[in-house]
Amino acid sequence: MVDSPGMGPIGQASGSFRFGVFEVDLRAGELRKRGLRIRLQQQPFQVLEVLLGRPREVVTRDELRNKLWPADTFVDFDHGLNKAINKIREALGDSAENPRFVETVSRRGYRFIADVAVVDEADSPKPPDLEQAVFKPRAASPRRLPWSRVWKAGVFILVAALLVLAVRVVRLKSRPSAIRSLAVLPLESLSADPSQDYFAEGMTDELITDLGQIAALRVISRTSIMTYKGAHKSLPQIARELNVDAVVEGTVLRSGNQVRITAQLIQAPADKHLWAKSYEGDFRDMLALQGQVARAIADEVRINLTQHEQAVLKNVKVVDPEAYEAYLKGRYFWNKRTADSLKMAKDYFDQAIAKDPNYAQAYSGLADTYALLGDWQYAVMSAKEALPKAKAAASKAIELDNTLGEAHTSLAFCLDGFDWDFASADKEFQQGVELNPNYATAHHWYAWHLSLLGRYREGIAEMRKAESLDPLSLIINADLAELLLLAHSYDESIQQSRKTIEMDPNFALAHNQLGQAYLQKQIPDKAIPELQKAVQLSEGSPTCTANLARAYAATGRRNEAIRLLKDLKNRSTPDYSNAPEIAVIYAALGDRNQAMTWVERGYAERFNPGVLLRPGFDALRSDARFQDLLHRVGLQIATTGNQQIR
Repeated sequence: MVDSPGMGPIGQASGSFRFGVFEVDLRAGELRKRGLRIRLQQQPFQVLEVLLGRPREVVTRDELRNKLWPADTFVDFDHGLNKAINKIREALGDSAENPRFVETVSRRGYRFIADVAVVDEADSPKPPDLEQAVFKPRAASPRRLPWSRVWKAGVFILVAALLVLAVRVVRLKSRPSAIRSLAVLPLESLSADPSQDYFAEGMTDELITDLGQIAALRVISRTSIMTYKGAHKSLPQIARELNVDAVVEGTVLRSGNQVRITAQLIQAPADKHLWAKSYEGDFRDMLALQGQVARAIADEVRINLTQHEQAVLKNVKVVDPEAYEAYLKGRYFWNKRTADSLKMAKDYFDQAIAKDPNYAQAYSGLADTYALLGDWQYAVMSAKEALPKAKAAASKAIELDNTLGEAHTSLAFCLDGFDWDFASADKEFQQGVELNPNYATAHHWYAWHLSLLGRYREGIAEMRKAESLDPLSLIINADLAELLLLAHSYDESIQQSRKTIEMDPNFALAHNQLGQAYLQKQIPDKAIPELQKAVQLSEGSPTCTANLARAYAATGRRNEAIRLLKDLKNRSTPDYSNAPEIAVIYAALGDRNQAMTWVERGYAERFNPGVLLRPGFDALRSDARFQDLLHRVGLQIATTGNQQIR
């Protein structure tokens, strides 16, 4: 069942062990409690098998090392064994302090202290082989049988044939159904050094990326996956929450320049093992090892790969090991999505490029980092400074490797948000989605692109695709609510925002979208508390502040709106003036001239044109000056606030 180089495979022995309400099936490699399978990884299962084979005897640590971790296997043995014992105790509901099953013998090893019954398959009666009974040829008999015996024999053969047919049907039905969606759970680091967490997370990301290029397979994105890191949930529960057919779980260990990846594929509804294998090699061969894992999983889920997908999975790029390590660290910090972590990510991507100037993925990572550094949510750099650098890095990545879907997506983001070249952005987005159909960010950003063009129905459909790939992403869920708001589907937007708030009550943008929807439905009494909370949770986000000021203006609380307006002006800097937000407040106060003055300032600063979709600008849409600005940007947005989904 488990193919594990360097370790004795599970399943060579036959029969079972029983103790208490538990049973260990050696042939299936499964631990069951009252007939229900309990999840237990490969190494803990092997340790448990050894302990059960010698009940009430002390099995020394050295004996376990020699049996399960041969001398030529690189591993942090002490850490690995300790984790295996902890996993066994967790599965059995046992404890080290008051053991019922596994007792620690100080400085020596472990002892299984419960009564163990051995159930050997040879002792169990076996059903007859019906296929042989029916189809095995018999020697010809010269004697003719009486008709009664012939009739009885015929009935027996007919019944047996029907039983054979039933057996075959059951076997056919028991085969795993085709898998069309899966989640790669966070690979568990077996390293005793917590600073190596970036490596396990990086391996998880790379495996998701490799599998994500298979168009016929829906692969859950990293953001949703990482919420299960360290979570004690059953696989069927995780599968239900993510709506997937199967999950991949495993471990990763790096010892010096040696790496081992152990992965197993589990059909989720039945919690049934389909495949397991270990791969090990030199760190320089890391990309090749990842490709082997991805190809093996693709084979097991019975997906027919296109020629392009086969080529991508087989194409092993040669990368400088130090550059690759720097790249993994860059992605690790980029995924944290804070201002400080983005700065660290930039430094690591720069290091990767310095080590290997032809490393396309490092340029793609750098492009993503600059794109976020210049985004309004982080505002570490001005858009004028950050986005041209993001575009240059994305273009370089594509020049080095035109098959990188992430790089095409980053380039499209820059073409949309800074160059205002929507036709070119559309081509890049489509190419990015085609190259990596499971990249949630591509669908997320493409949804906004379509909405810029007034194609709200298509934009919402793309955002829902992003949500299906990354169902636990807060920003994708919140942005879906905002697109529904822009399309005037206010009730749906409210429902979506409430769903996002249930996922995380402290996510500011969800409260911001909910408050805006209430404001558009002319329910300011509900809007104001939500927007106040958004401002508080976001620590004074200019966008949330502007929407709160709009709500105050709508309820006649002009002085409070003006106070927020002055606050935003005081927080303005030469690089980031908060011009669109200030313009929105002036529009809410009825001062069109000042509103247009600040909109023009935002235009000069090269704002993201998506701000012009905001409901706060509805009051300006009929103004000829606003229409002229839209024309200069290259957008065709309706002149009133009554856009319909197209």
